[in-house]
Amino acid sequence: MEQQNISYIIFETINNLLNNLLSSIDTTLYEILDELAFIDTNILKISFFEKIFGTSSTNGLLLIANSLLIAFVIYYAVKLAYSNYTSQPVESPHHFVFRLLILGISINSSFFICEQILNINHLLSSSIQELGQSIFGFSISFSKLIEKLNVDIYSITSDFNIFSFDGISKTFITISLFNLIFSYSLRYIMIKLFCLLTPFALLTLLNNSISWFFKSWIRCIFSLLIMQSFIALILLLVFSISFNSNTMSKLTYLGCIYALVHINSYIRQLIGGISTDVSNNFGISPNLFNRRS
Repeated sequence: MEQQNISYIIFETINNLLNNLLSSIDTTLYEILDELAFIDTNILKISFFEKIFGTSSTNGLLLIANSLLIAFVIYYAVKLAYSNYTSQPVESPHHFVFRLLILGISINSSFFICEQILNINHLLSSSIQELGQSIFGFSISFSKLIEKLNVDIYSITSDFNIFSFDGISKTFITISLFNLIFSYSLRYIMIKLFCLLTPFALLTLLNNSISWFFKSWIRCIFSLLIMQSFIALILLLVFSISFNSNTMSKLTYLGCIYALVHINSYIRQLIGGISTDVSNNFGISPNLFNRRS
């Protein structure tokens, strides 16, 4: 009898500790998921970031990009001068000057270009969120997702039991969403990094032999940005689920959470790009930096 009491005390202690831990994570960390997942131009409006990028063509990374632009012009001039002796085909001066002007303007306007790309991407994802709000009457967000999970799944049982299906489900969902925080944080940083690379990516279009870098850059940043529209679509599916306390509904919830965790992998398989899955040690698509025609 005493042994049964000890086992019961241990059992209850484990459940209480895990329940308190999971509840603490739910209330303190998930609030930032919306900010990490749904990125807009505010990611660029940080004074130090603007200084690093360059507020004009004479400072920051823009200064380095313009210096490299001049180096490309010198390289072309030397190559053109020796083309009569080497008989190597060289781009016509008129075509080169035209492309130089277009790219020079684009490079020095790259901060504005990044702002517009982020604006368009945020407009797309927010349109999906507004669609959900018009249908369901509340915002499509992770904060609402946590509320829905707590109401539909966790409130049906009075006590948390790690050894029950509900307990395992809550643990799986909590760990998965906790993983999303790291994954979306990494995505947040990578979007900033690829924005900083914008002037140099545009610069590579001046030389056909290295223009493949621009294609890789555009594929990476596109896959990172379009991810938030897919996130909004998955959240839309989650809120469309009619919960009726059966196992099928719970498994559907788990499937949606799993899709949120692995959405980056699915996008990489579709269009390529860079991985933000922390469990894969930050891998990169094998064909990402292959030169393509």
